[in-house]
Order: sequence, then structure tokens, then C-alpha cells
Amino acid sequence: MYQASNIYVSCGFAAIGGGLFGFDISSMSGVLGTQAYKRYFNNPVSYAQGGITASMPAGSLAACFFSSYLADRFSRKIALQISSVCGLCIGIASSIVPVYQSEIAPKEIRGRVVSLQQWAITWGILIQYFVQFGAAEGVGGGSKDPNQPTAAFRIPWAVQITPALFLLVGLFFFPYSPRWLATKGRWDEARKVLAHLHGKGNENHPRVLAEFIEIRDALEAERKAEPSSFKSLFGKKIGKRVLLGMSIQAYYIVYIMEGAQIASPLATASIQYVINVVMTMPAIWWIDKWGRRWSLILGSFGMMSWLFISGALQHVYGQANTAETRTPENSDISWIVLNHKAVSSAIVACSYLFVATFATTWGPVSWTYPAEIFPSKVRATAVSISTAANWFWNMVLAFAVPPLLWNISFKMYYVFAAFNGAACIHMFLCAHETKGITLEEMDTLFDSGMWAFQRGAGAAAHAQGHALDQLEAQIQSGQVPVAEALAPPGVAPSLVPPAVAAMGQQPVAGAGGAPVVPKTPTPRTSSDEGGEGMGMGRVKGSLGRSLRMYKVRETD
Repeated sequence: MYQASNIYVSCGFAAIGGGLFGFDISSMSGVLGTQAYKRYFNNPVSYAQGGITASMPAGSLAACFFSSYLADRFSRKIALQISSVCGLCIGIASSIVPVYQSEIAPKEIRGRVVSLQQWAITWGILIQYFVQFGAAEGVGGGSKDPNQPTAAFRIPWAVQITPALFLLVGLFFFPYSPRWLATKGRWDEARKVLAHLHGKGNENHPRVLAEFIEIRDALEAERKAEPSSFKSLFGKKIGKRVLLGMSIQAYYIVYIMEGAQIASPLATASIQYVINVVMTMPAIWWIDKWGRRWSLILGSFGMMSWLFISGALQHVYGQANTAETRTPENSDISWIVLNHKAVSSAIVACSYLFVATFATTWGPVSWTYPAEIFPSKVRATAVSISTAANWFWNMVLAFAVPPLLWNISFKMYYVFAAFNGAACIHMFLCAHETKGITLEEMDTLFDSGMWAFQRGAGAAAHAQGHALDQLEAQIQSGQVPVAEALAPPGVAPSLVPPAVAAMGQQPVAGAGGAPVVPKTPTPRTSSDEGGEGMGMGRVKGSLGRSLRMYKVRETD
């Protein structure tokens, strides 16, 4: 069966799961004002409407807790296919799509391709909003028709089946995660997938072999360290990362609160959605150059600023909505700004700037970061817990924001501004920079014992990220025999099947496709102690140990 090999195509297609998330986020905004919806649900208001709106994130929250079981037991790909046909699909897809993307992507573009998840979400929001508006105004006599058919809200909800079915069928033509295959001991398949994705089908490609070695050694180190368990997620080593991932996902819902305005005119709401789509694009391109850490810090500071400014403008120039000012159009709000056109424009501008800031910073990074900071044995479970934090706060706010807006009005902006300020401090202290580091080196980064802001924090992990490139060069020059690189964990090179061992005698393709004649390994001298002869003396972790192991074997 045909299998897609282009990383952008594979990760972009998986991001359809994010599109489903976007469809659901926007699934209420365009139908709440229709007479069909109000009549069918008996004109829900306040807590009744909050309960209806909160039911979607509540279902997704429940799905998050068993998404990791599906992903670990049946594979990331099959978990996404299951999410396409079950009633709790959004919770599963939102947890597993970033995991799948991060595990098949090379470190150089991992942030970019995982960010496609957020871009798909923004497209889902935008498309669903206009589908809903078209159905609301095109069915019956329009949204104000007291006898409008229920198709006005059923059609937009049913439309979501189409991308779900497309995802279900299309995934048959995409690969399994090589890291998941490795955790199941399916080493040959893992190597073939790596070759398909990163080596143009050549299993002897130096990058493929280098990644294979790194994955193998990292899994062996994890298995020897401690068994995989739910309890380990809250241990000393992983617990901090779980809290960090939950924090990043929790603050994500501030945008949902800002964008889900029940009575927004089409123009105002649609402009926000367009800004969200457009401003996510620059972040996709620069996330692997600019990095994650400063996107989180500056993004939270910027969003805090816009929220404080908006709240302050409403505080100073606003007034209570009393009987003298109340009209049928504004009867559902308790605080208004009257006769201050410039102030009203500034408040709307702050809203747009908030969306733009979010779209270029926290939007993409909130999916990329949690999916890359955990070790393989707990990655799916830890990401599902992080995503569950998103759905939990989403559910709480969907239920609580209407009464909050009514009771504390502009003060709610101050509350969420304070949350963003806390996020800024938290990210400054704890969010290490992960760009350019392989998934297998995240333990070295987060277990360094240093705060993220300290000079030298992450230096060892970044050095090991370059070690992958050095290992690739060593394999390409023949200093690391291919047969040794292909040996599964715990299997001596002498026990490698002859057909596989023979591969070690074949020329290894170089970066330009030309064969590279293997060199005779340089005999080890006293100056090579500690790995200095291979340029690895300062490299810590599994790759450094692997290279030194190879060096010893060469001299035996």
C-alpha cells in the first residue's frame, strides 16, 4: 500500500484532527442567535446555556484520559482513526495529533510541522463560523424567523462528519510513528519508516542510522531507569514537566473566552477569526528559528498588556447598563461604553491585537511544547494530561463566563490579565528552549537541575542535539560500522543476521547521494580517553555513551 513520505504532507494531514477541534470550538457561535435553536432548546440562558456549551469540552476532557491508552496500545495512527468515528473524537485527536507529528518529524522542523495543528484549528473555526452563518440566514426565513426549521443548526453540526471521515480513510496511507514501533520492539519496521521519512527510502542513510541509534539507546536508558507507570508522571523527574505542560495548555483557553462572544456581529467576529488564521502563518515559519521560550514569555506579556488596557478603558469610560441605557440589543450585558467612539474603537483594537499576539506565540507553541518535552514511555499519557487541562478550563469558562461577565464586567479582564502575568513569570523560570533538540535529549535538558533563565541552562542538551549530526558524519565516513548501528538493543553485532550484517559492507550514501567509502577505524590512543578522539568528549548522555561503546568495539 502506498505510504506518504513527505513530512509536511504527513503532519499536515494529521492536523485535520486539529481542524475538527476548530470546528467544535466554533460550533455554537453562529447558531445561538437563531430562532430554530432557541425554540428547540427552550430559549436557554445563563447557566442553562453554559451547561449546553460546556458539554463539548466536558466530553473532550473525558476522552483525554483514555486517549493515551489507545495511542500506546494500538499506535498513534490508529488512535487518530478511532477518534474519527467515536463520539469523543475531539479529546482524543487534540491529545494525539501533536504526539504523532512530533514523533515523525526531524528536529530541524519539528516546531513548524506541529504548529500546523494550530493553523488547522484556526481554519476550522473560520470555516465553521461561515457555514453556520450561511445556514442561519439561508434556512427558512432567516435567523429571525420564528418558525425556522432545525436544519439551521443541524446542518453546521453535521458538516463536521466530512473531515472526520476524510481523516479516517486517509490515515491508511500514512506511516506509523517510528518511535512507537520501537517501543513495541518492531525495530525493522521503525528503521524502514525512518528511511521512508528521512532517508528517501535508503535504510543505510547516515541520518536514518543516527536517529535509529539515538532512539534505541534512549529507550534502553528509559527501561533501565524505571518502569513506565502513571505514578512516574508525578515523580521528581517528570512531574515538573507535566505541570509545565498543563500550565501552557491551561492559559490557551483565554483566547476562547475572548473570541466566543455570543452576540458579536458577523463582521467583528469574522475579523478576529481571519486575524487568527493569518497571524498563525508567521509563527509556523519562525518557531524553529526564533524558538519556543521567548514566544511563550513575550506572548504572555503581550496578552496581559492588551487585557489590562481593555479592562482599564472599560473601567474608566464605561458605566452600568441601567434602565435608562438598556435596549433590546444590549440587555444581556451589565456594563457598556457610551458616546466614546474612540474608546470603543480602542477596545476592539485591543481585542484584535490580543488575538494577533496569541496567534503568533502561544497558539502554535501551546501544542508544540507539551508534545516534545516528555520521554517516549510516558509521552502520550503526559500530553493527554496536559491537554486535559485545556479542556478542563475550557469547560469551566464555558459555564462560568456568562455569569462572570454579568457580575464583575470589566474586572474579568483584570483577572485574565493577571493569569497571563503569572504565565509570563512561570515561563521565564521554567520553560527551557527546546528548538533543535531531539526528543531523546529532553531528559538531559530538563534534568540539568538549572532554572530555565540561568546561563548555561540546556547547554548539554543542545550539545547532544549537535551530537546527532556528528554521529551522522561518523556513520557516513565509516567510523561507525552500519552493522553495529543496526543491532537491536541487547544484541551483539556478531549476532546480527548475516543479511543485515552484509549491509555494513555496502557503501553508505552521502548527503549528495554519492557512495562514501568506509574508512578504516582510527586506532584508539591515550588521547582518545573520554571520547575526545571522536570530538565527543564534552557530550553527555546516551549518544556520547554509544559512540564510546563503538570506539571500544573497534579496537577489540
